[in-house]
Amino acid sequence: MPTIKAKSSSGSLVYNYAISTPTSPNAKAIDSALPTIIFIHPVYIAQDIFQMQFGDANIRRFNLVTLDLRGHGETGGKAPKKYGQEAAAEDIAKFMDALKLPACHIFGISMGTIIALQLAIQYPKKVLSLFMVSCLGLPEPQEVAEGRQEIADCWIEGQKNSDESALLDAVHGALQLGFNNHQSSMVSALTSRAVPYATKNWGGKDSKDLESYVSITVKFFTERKEHSKSSLAKIAVPVKLIHCLADVAYPLDYSEQFLGALKDAGVNASLDTVDDAPHFGSVTHSPIINPILHDFIMAATSSTVPPAPASAISPFEAGLVKAGWADEDDD
Repeated sequence: MPTIKAKSSSGSLVYNYAISTPTSPNAKAIDSALPTIIFIHPVYIAQDIFQMQFGDANIRRFNLVTLDLRGHGETGGKAPKKYGQEAAAEDIAKFMDALKLPACHIFGISMGTIIALQLAIQYPKKVLSLFMVSCLGLPEPQEVAEGRQEIADCWIEGQKNSDESALLDAVHGALQLGFNNHQSSMVSALTSRAVPYATKNWGGKDSKDLESYVSITVKFFTERKEHSKSSLAKIAVPVKLIHCLADVAYPLDYSEQFLGALKDAGVNASLDTVDDAPHFGSVTHSPIINPILHDFIMAATSSTVPPAPASAISPFEAGLVKAGWADEDDD
């Protein structure tokens, strides 16, 4: 994967990223005639969580761009103790500047939705629309915050004491949050790829690595600020919320309340639900979510978009297959 350096108030970072166009899974630049979607991943799992979007021929009618966020995947790097939504949005803005990207449509999932929302508020000229799966627009529910802290406690105990059982408990907790009890070769492959990166970025007994881990995986959620009505009113683009109905952490009324807050602020927002989908539903239920994404982007696009390519290969496919993904198992 290519890399590019960008500097924000949180420090300089070399971002690992991917660009796919209708004609290339590993493009050097976007096609300037086409709409561009930036995909912002959740906590724990980096950019290859978007395999099911980058490998979908209809979604590949557009330019698709994604990156490993600070502290994740091959980007790595440290997060300051007070790393929050404003700093993360600044990171994305500086990444866009480094790649000279135009205003983009933003796809966020879970943690990625926190960043997407802040980007639209803080840098409105960079955002054309927001498509948010499992949107975290309200304060973190106490029981979910406690669960995130429990995962972190297990991980830290495992790292400090070389306790394999505690590390496995942390991984299990993260999988329960993201995928409920859904099992597939894709979930297994994503896990097989994510755990070594987590160990590299957040492993060992180095207190700075573990502080960064807590900043990114716990405090980012529990200390985030709820957006005021005046802040939400700055969102001047269409917003689509996707709620996954088998989410073990966030009930439907969490998304419905945030939809109400957006509408009260005058935002053009709507909500769709997906039956049986876990928190990371864009992985497990892409045949339902991808067409909603496609139609949402087309409705927000005034220019002509050529037909979908005959097929699409994702830049993440080879790595996931090597890690055990068998596409036919997940049909």
